[in-house]
Amino acid sequence: MAEDAAPAPDPLAVIRSRRFLALLAIAAPVGVLAALVSWGFLELVFHLQEWVFTDLPEAFGFDHEPLWWSLPVLGLAGALTAAAVVWLPGRGGHIPAEGLNPSPVQPIELPGVIAAGLASIGLGVVLGPEAPLIAIGGGLGIFVAQRLGGKGSPEVGEVLAASATFSALALLFGSPIVAAVLLIEASGIGGDRLPLMLVPGLLASGIGSLVWIGMGSWTGLNTSDIAIPALQLPPFEAPGFADFGWSIVLAAGIALAMFAIFRLARETQRFAAAKPFLLLPLAGLAVAGLAIGFSEAADKGVEEVLFSGQAALGTLVAHPSSWSLSALALLCAFKGVAYGLSLGSFRGGPVFPGMFLGAAAGLMAAQLPGFDVTPAVAVGIGAGVVAVLGLPLSGALLGILLTSSAGPGAAPLVIVGAIVAYLVKLAVEDRWGSARGGSVPA
Repeated sequence: MAEDAAPAPDPLAVIRSRRFLALLAIAAPVGVLAALVSWGFLELVFHLQEWVFTDLPEAFGFDHEPLWWSLPVLGLAGALTAAAVVWLPGRGGHIPAEGLNPSPVQPIELPGVIAAGLASIGLGVVLGPEAPLIAIGGGLGIFVAQRLGGKGSPEVGEVLAASATFSALALLFGSPIVAAVLLIEASGIGGDRLPLMLVPGLLASGIGSLVWIGMGSWTGLNTSDIAIPALQLPPFEAPGFADFGWSIVLAAGIALAMFAIFRLARETQRFAAAKPFLLLPLAGLAVAGLAIGFSEAADKGVEEVLFSGQAALGTLVAHPSSWSLSALALLCAFKGVAYGLSLGSFRGGPVFPGMFLGAAAGLMAAQLPGFDVTPAVAVGIGAGVVAVLGLPLSGALLGILLTSSAGPGAAPLVIVGAIVAYLVKLAVEDRWGSARGGSVPA
């Protein structure tokens, strides 16, 4: 008879070992490196957007950005992204229509990921920076593991890649806990492997947050420009029956709308992959056209449709009275279509536009009788994240934390909304096929 397989090592014994302590000593500087590179990427994105959409029009003699300005900019974004996808290793990173991919990339693919991310996000496409940061963190972790030579192993590479990714996302979200929950839930890490990945990951993400706190004082740059804004909402102490009922309706509606957006994204991906140098610039022109159409229809700026919505989220929820119901409906429609086109063609992350659209839908729902604006926005944000990623814990956590300044009253509603959005998402994908590549019934 064959000998029984050797039992798996006790994870607590591994954690107590000197080898694990040595790994922690490596994970700490890897977290610093990942945080610094991620901070540099975010700063480049911010200043590129400022230069292209503010400084450059002034340099050409315009008092402000002309209405047509985004057309050549987004067309150029498509051409530059296509060049990174076709000519550089790794095809610019994963396609955001496929969700959030926590798997680390190889170091040789990082230049293509960074180039495609800068071309897409920096030039106004409706995507966020989280996917490039995940790739940067994972690639740097693998790079360090490879440099260890004989001391490294696939397990060491996996741990260091996860730790660097924790650090990169902690810098973006300003919270090691959000980074940890998001990555653990997205990766499906559990069982005996969880503490082995979580301990060095939390250490690296804590260091990433420290780097974030220190960069403003060390460099003199305003780190709030690239941070998630603190949401200013009216205090909300306790929900009523109407709040629960409308939360269910709102979360279900957001899940259905996001399913339609991702179905558009998958169709766009199918066409864009065939001729990227032709179709990516056309997709960019279409996104710019949608922004211009919204500006004309709603008498708002094109920037409300362009970009990820990360910077605009705070302004949107802080001044709800400046938005009519029709303007919010137009915003959701135009930015939703632009989001779907961006997801299927460009490179970046899907989370922040989903959060922004969820918040906008929440402001619309706040017009309903008995539904306060604070829980409506909180539920909208949480349900938006769940509908995009399929991660109910991460969605609930982000919805609660981003609106925590208004008090704890909205937290139960956010949890209910996250569960409803998740169940509706599963139901529609079972019925009509997954928006991320599932077959559509004949």
